[in-house]
Parts: sequence; structure tokens; C-alpha cells
Amino acid sequence: TRPPWAALCRTMASITPNKVRLLRLAAVAGALAVWQISSMMLGEELLLPSPVTVAKRLYELAGKADFLKTVFFTFSRITLGFFIGFAAGTLLGFVSGRLPAVEHILWPYFSLIKSVPVASFIVLCLIWLSSENISVFISFLMVLPIIYTNTLNGIRNADRKLLEAADVFRVRAWRRFALVYLPALRPYLISGCAVAMGLSWKAGIAAEIIGIPDGSIGEKFYSAKIYFTTGDLFAWTAVVVVASVLFEKLFLFLLERLYRRFCRL
Repeated sequence: TRPPWAALCRTMASITPNKVRLLRLAAVAGALAVWQISSMMLGEELLLPSPVTVAKRLYELAGKADFLKTVFFTFSRITLGFFIGFAAGTLLGFVSGRLPAVEHILWPYFSLIKSVPVASFIVLCLIWLSSENISVFISFLMVLPIIYTNTLNGIRNADRKLLEAADVFRVRAWRRFALVYLPALRPYLISGCAVAMGLSWKAGIAAEIIGIPDGSIGEKFYSAKIYFTTGDLFAWTAVVVVASVLFEKLFLFLLERLYRRFCRL
């Protein structure tokens, strides 16, 4: 006889989109329940506020005049750094994939970026740049090597037979890019963006906490640490999570739309 968990494994391996949504909602509800129980067992709001306390504090913060301004300040700078890193990483990765000599020239720079701790870059940025722009540069540095590496791998794994056919039929460079290279890049870019977006928000917020630019979410985190307002810390963390997830969903949706548009050329 088959073990009892075999049927469960088959069910988990063939779930429908509707079941995926239900599973995710159930997972979120379970996480909130664990959080609430842990807060009640600990019995100290300063150490671990309950979800209800955080929700109330988030509602109070959202009603303040500077809430949207603070969110926009951080959101605009982190997303700007992401877009610059995405554009530069895609361009450099494509050029390196087509010209191996460029890859070897850029190798020490990308090795340095990937090896140096983020904190070191943040401290250097405090010397080089104003605190208002520190999250832009740090987000850019986090995104650049990820997008570069994924683009480079995508170009290397483009279908050689299709490229040979394009040479035989003298397909123009733009159509070759749209019909051969873009489909090859798709899985690499999408997976790279999903990772890079999360890192850009983590590193960008960390940079703001250290640099403390006026009117930023990082400043709110620092104030929560100074005054031991743990509810504010959790509430602003929730804001960062929601902003990061919404940006990721929107960007990946637009990227998929662009793929469907250009790959038909």
C-alpha cells in the first residue's frame, strides 16, 4: 500500500490557481495567528506588539499629514535606484554576452560589488553623497550585479540554431533581438528582478536607517528605535512590505506585457 502522505503530495503538486490563492490566504492567516498567540504568551507589547496593536498604530500613522510624503520619499528613491540598476545591468550583460572581452574587463568591478559588505558602501556613500540620495545609490548597487549576471547567462543560453538561421536568412538586428534574445532572456530577467527588488528595498531601507535622511521611512525606523516605540517599528515595516510587494507585482506585470508586445515583432 502507498503511504498516507503520497496522496497529499500528489494533491500539493497539482494545485489550481484558485487553490494557490486559498493556500496563501491560509498561510497569512496562520502566520497572524502565530504572531497573536506569541504576543499574548509573551505579554509585553514593548517586545512583541500584537497584530491588532500594529494595525491600530498603522491606521493612526496613515492619518497623519506627512505619511504619504514619507512613503513617496523612500519609494521614489529606491525604485529609481532599481530602474537605474536594471537598465545598466541589462545593457552591460547584453554587451558582455556578445563580446566576451567586455565580460573580462568588467569582472573585477562586479566581483568587488558582490564581495564588499553593504555597510561599507553605505558609510562610503555618506562621505560621497548627501543622505537624501544614499538609498538611490545603494539600491542601484544591489540590483546591478544580479541583473547583469542573469542577463549575461540569458544571452549565453540563447538558441544557437535560431541564431544560425537568422544569419542564413539575414534577419535584421532588431528582429533578431526581439525573436531570439528576448525569449532567451525572459526567465533569467524575471527571476533576477524578483530577487533584486527584494534586496533593493532591504538595502535601501538599511541605508536610510544609517544615513537618517529627513522625511524618510528610515528616519521613522530610527526614531522608533530611539523612543522604543515597537508598534511604530512594526507598522512601518508593514508599509515597506506592502510597497515592496506592490512594486514587484506591478513591475513584473509590465515586464510580461512588454515581452508579449516585442516578441511578436
